[in-house]
Amino acid sequence: MLVLLGFIMIAVFMTLIMTKKLTPVLALIIVPTVFGLFAGAGLGIGDMVMTSMKSMTSTAALLMFAIMYFGLMIDVGLFDRLVDFIQRISGNDPMKIVVGTAVLAAAVSLDGDGSTTFILTTAALLPIYRRLRMSPVVLTVVAAMANATMNIIPWGGPTARAATALHLSVTDVFVPLVPAMAVTMLCVFAFSWHLGILERRRLKAAYPDAWSGNLLDDSRLPALDLVDERDTVMADNALDPNRSTLRPKLFWFNLLLTLAIMVLLVVDVLPLPYIFMVGVAVAIVVNFPSPKEQLERVTEHGRSIVAVVGMVMAAAVLTGVLSGTGMVDAMAHWLVDVIPTEWGPHLPLITGLLSIPLTFLMSNDAFYFGILPILAQTASQFGVDPASMARASLTGQPFHLQSPLVPAILLLVSLAGVELGDHHKKVLWRCVVLSLVMLGVAILTGAIVTG
Repeated sequence: MLVLLGFIMIAVFMTLIMTKKLTPVLALIIVPTVFGLFAGAGLGIGDMVMTSMKSMTSTAALLMFAIMYFGLMIDVGLFDRLVDFIQRISGNDPMKIVVGTAVLAAAVSLDGDGSTTFILTTAALLPIYRRLRMSPVVLTVVAAMANATMNIIPWGGPTARAATALHLSVTDVFVPLVPAMAVTMLCVFAFSWHLGILERRRLKAAYPDAWSGNLLDDSRLPALDLVDERDTVMADNALDPNRSTLRPKLFWFNLLLTLAIMVLLVVDVLPLPYIFMVGVAVAIVVNFPSPKEQLERVTEHGRSIVAVVGMVMAAAVLTGVLSGTGMVDAMAHWLVDVIPTEWGPHLPLITGLLSIPLTFLMSNDAFYFGILPILAQTASQFGVDPASMARASLTGQPFHLQSPLVPAILLLVSLAGVELGDHHKKVLWRCVVLSLVMLGVAILTGAIVTG
């Protein structure tokens, strides 16, 4: 019964947000509440949700102050030069801009933090997308694909979890997967190129008089009506080169402060939320010494912060009900039980395929510490190397990162002013392809031994 309820709940949730019958925040609250009561949670559903919410408070704090920090850096003009550089290289060609989005997102993803990657990528490129009337959905899809593929780097999280769960070396798990990750990144660039071509065609049809070859002349586009645009951290202010918040004389200070924060993020000597809290405090005091200006800056970014943090808190309802009612465990064990015994030697392939939906429906912690050991123990009875199982379990990560249970993806769509359903329509099938490519190449290169 719990298995059936769990799968139906996820299906109803995805249907409601993709058809835009409910906003993601409302769907995250209403759908699991109804199904949790059907599952017999009763008044205990409150404790389930609060337990889950406690585990998300640090994430909410991180997103709150990270959004505020990078919003301030956009206010003062830190990213203006980067935007100008990318635009000079792309020459207002939508295809080159989209491919450049993939390159930038992949490079920034090396820090291992999806939230930082999405904040920086959106900060640098959303102004260009808006100026050229390009779809911000394309930005979110490309950035998400690039980051999701790079997510298996050892310090990104999933690889460390898989290695720890099976008592393996992180290096032994990751290094053999490098060729598969490289090929998958080539697929990301291919998808990006195709999306760029489609975007170029769409804009040519919409604004035929503004083109010269493959270059779009934004001066010949109709005026951009910012009143109708969604209010996001990265949008309106970044479009105005004459905004009063620019601080060109403090450019090097703001750059060094940002680099210092990035270094602290990588070396991991302090909690990430605290790093951004201090960064926000220093940035505001130096750039806006007047208390009135400080209050204006905080208020300016408040709406976007509330939207993102609210969605993270709402996600606690879904995760709390899934875990508290036992739906996650029931769904996972059901999938393990339905695997025929004769398929034992092929469990690495099966694990790779299962990792696609399972990591979408549950957290990485739940999958790697709860499900993977069960699968690996079963596979060991057929002589399957646990390292193969660990590597196979990582191939579902491109799809996992698109889950509404991942705070970083909620941050991305919120910053870009994109509906999660619109993002999913374009990204989900592409990420299934990426996961299958990674799994297939890993098998062909011997990183995963099956059969």
